[in-house]
Amino acid sequence: MSQESKNLQTSARGMITPQKVGNFVLNNALIILMVIAVIYIAIINPNFLSTGSIVNIISQTAAYLPAALGIGGCIVLTGTDLSAGRIVGLTACVSASLLQSTLNMANKMWPEIGALPIPVVIVVAMVIGAAIGAFNGFFVAKFKLHPFIVTLGTQLIVYTLLLIYVTMGNNNGMAIANLDKSYTDFVKGEMFNIGGASVPWYVLYAVILTFVMWFIWNKTKFGKNMFALGSNEEAARVSGVNVFLTTVMVFALAGAMYGFTGFIEGARIASNTANTGFNYELDAIAACVIGGVSFVGGIGKISGIVIGVLMLRLIFIGLNMIPGMNQNFFYLIKGAIILFACALDMRKYLAKK
Repeated sequence: MSQESKNLQTSARGMITPQKVGNFVLNNALIILMVIAVIYIAIINPNFLSTGSIVNIISQTAAYLPAALGIGGCIVLTGTDLSAGRIVGLTACVSASLLQSTLNMANKMWPEIGALPIPVVIVVAMVIGAAIGAFNGFFVAKFKLHPFIVTLGTQLIVYTLLLIYVTMGNNNGMAIANLDKSYTDFVKGEMFNIGGASVPWYVLYAVILTFVMWFIWNKTKFGKNMFALGSNEEAARVSGVNVFLTTVMVFALAGAMYGFTGFIEGARIASNTANTGFNYELDAIAACVIGGVSFVGGIGKISGIVIGVLMLRLIFIGLNMIPGMNQNFFYLIKGAIILFACALDMRKYLAKK
């Protein structure tokens, strides 16, 4: 091939064509629509982009991010995790019960123990989450069951454990509240102030976890094995990847992230019941697919998950600021986002094939 022909091909590849523009718009349609929605909300309600509103968006993004980072790994393995929300609820109630104030022992769930050290409770919450996650991973890897079925069963089991737990001790099914000040300060205390709006400490914890997960996904052998397994299980096995161990570890890591989310939610909500964490997995799954984590497996970025969580929080906080907006439509919108994002994901997959 002559140099002139090569130059023509290079020039053609660099040209912006209607087809390229159409593919770009279609591939990024969900994010484009969300950006348009954000602009529209900001126009009809300028308070949407006020300092207080932006800090609230960032804070809520930080609260929901760890669970999304966990479930992202399950999706990379062509799976999902329907038990995430119930694990968040269980670990939130456990964390809150272990860190209730000792000033009023009559209202304390476990009056025989004081408020435990915060690092101990974090470990307890993450170990509980990791154990349940490993349970999920074991059944997926050992018996080749689909994660949807396994985690659906686990969701019901964990919810039962949660219902039992909130009736134990002196609680009798009441909301677990009256938390120790050290707990609420550690989670919700002011890290710094921007224009009168307080940025809580858990924003920093979410940032740290994000970098930790980025390192695990991109710089460790485990992360490489996870993506290899998600892309092609048989090829990964032939290449020496321990499929069983990798699967269990992915789900265990996801469970640990749910456990940390539960620890944060315990103080953030401050009054925990059996409904704590309800449907958190929907937000996490939606954020992942918006952020480009593919259900066909082996594709996903931590940065994409962060963007997905942020976009969802922008939309749902913005919807609350639209005058006359019916909140009953929120679940409809979540469902539509998930369906649309999965359809776009499948379109990209079929186009590659």
